[in-house]
Amino acid sequence: MKFGANTFIWSAAIDQAVEDMLPRIKEAGFDGIEVPLFRAADFPGAKVRQACEKYGLEANVCTILLDGMTLISDDAEVRRRTVTHLKDLIKTAADAGVGMMAGPIYSPVGYLPGRRRTADEWKWAVEGHQALGDTLAANHVTMAIEPLNRFETFFLNTAADAAALAEQIGHPNVGILFDTFHANIEEKDIAAGIRKVGKHIKHFHSCENDRGIPGSGHVEWASVFAALKEIGYSNWLTIESFGFALGDLSAAAAIWRDIEATPDVIAFEGITFLKKSVAEYGL
Repeated sequence: MKFGANTFIWSAAIDQAVEDMLPRIKEAGFDGIEVPLFRAADFPGAKVRQACEKYGLEANVCTILLDGMTLISDDAEVRRRTVTHLKDLIKTAADAGVGMMAGPIYSPVGYLPGRRRTADEWKWAVEGHQALGDTLAANHVTMAIEPLNRFETFFLNTAADAAALAEQIGHPNVGILFDTFHANIEEKDIAAGIRKVGKHIKHFHSCENDRGIPGSGHVEWASVFAALKEIGYSNWLTIESFGFALGDLSAAAAIWRDIEATPDVIAFEGITFLKKSVAEYGL
């Protein structure tokens, strides 16, 4: 099992604030960081690679779709541009030594048209991700598609639907990011959701119900770890949260208060809990 920290805990960008945290992140026992990759032209790939090599860390990237990009538009040209954009992100990630790209890679976060998804939108999402398969394989990158809660997307909310989407895409480099924050809202039983997604889980966000310190809230972690052991998951456990005063980023994540005493403790007390749990459950 590998342990990761999403750098949104400290900064909205890959900047000096993040680089200054890397020695502490390594010292705390993390194996890697998760950094944002939204536009290929803006990503400091060489900087990320060099910083990670310096501190003996690995890097994953998280991404969302911006600037009108979506795989589920009824406009075929928009879908085509989005596939091209995602291929560029995959190549950019690979150039930085990154092997995992994860996020709600289907439509922009917060796009809520006031209706249920259509059969066409589902078909377009499947086709869009299938079109990325060769690029992912050629660049040795895995894509993990993230279901979000109903307040952030209308398209993909549940483990059952995520499993069905991955099954229909049917490519070994495409799977699911399972996030316990979102699952805490959408699943009647988080552990059952983990088992339902099963073999399709490529990445895992170990988040508390309030995005605070993992282990401090009401996520039923004992059953979560038991389910991860049952499905044989042995990849990343990444803590994702968001700084309390990072402007637009904090607002986008609906962080309206100090969730803990400091953002740091979410990562550094969180990994203590995760490592103890992994040892206890034999993961």
